[in-house]
Amino acid sequence: MSRKSLAAAFPVTVPVLMGYLAIGMAFGLMLQSAGYGVAWAFLMSLTIYAGSGQYLGVSLLASGAPLTQVAFLTLMINFRHLVYGLSMLEKFRGMGPRKLYMIFSLTDETYALLSSAQAPAGVREHDFYFSVALLNHSYWIAGSVIGSLAGAALGFDTTGVDFAMTALFLVIAVGQWRAAGSHLPALLGGAATLVSLLLVGAEDMLLPALGVIVFALALLRSRLEACPRQSRKQEVHS
Repeated sequence: MSRKSLAAAFPVTVPVLMGYLAIGMAFGLMLQSAGYGVAWAFLMSLTIYAGSGQYLGVSLLASGAPLTQVAFLTLMINFRHLVYGLSMLEKFRGMGPRKLYMIFSLTDETYALLSSAQAPAGVREHDFYFSVALLNHSYWIAGSVIGSLAGAALGFDTTGVDFAMTALFLVIAVGQWRAAGSHLPALLGGAATLVSLLLVGAEDMLLPALGVIVFALALLRSRLEACPRQSRKQEVHS
């Protein structure tokens, strides 16, 4: 990696910079309000680097949840990253030891950039990919640390700050809804979550809802894969 690759990657990552600073600061504020200082914010963002997982981690730390529960919930929340990794096998091939970091740093936003962005002329592709991932990671760490420091120095009231992740999810969900060939997965997820909430309550709803969603999507896989093809055919005929 060189300054040239970093300079080429920076303009591509500016949108992520804006989002990660805001969401990272919200995480740092929440962690500080739970009694964990800036060192915790830095280490969690450096080694965990999972927005929704870290937000969940704040409440789990505060409640003294067992490590097994933390590990299982984190795996369920970030299960989609298995699919991300499989689709990036060719792009990461030949990256040597850096491939391990690329796997670790493959967040939703980094995946979106790597799926579409192209290395400019004169910059090696693997250096460009690594620079994108490294810059995004640094933005998240910076946001978390700034939020934690601000919370300690200024004593922010963090009521409602945790909604930042929900707001980000809603923005992403609206875009996915508009672009999707089928709305069945979203409707299925909403229905399963609502039923789980009514049956077992808010504290225990997550795992049953995720289990039902994964099982249902596996059963409907062939139908869902056919929907994008049908949509493209309709566009061609129209």
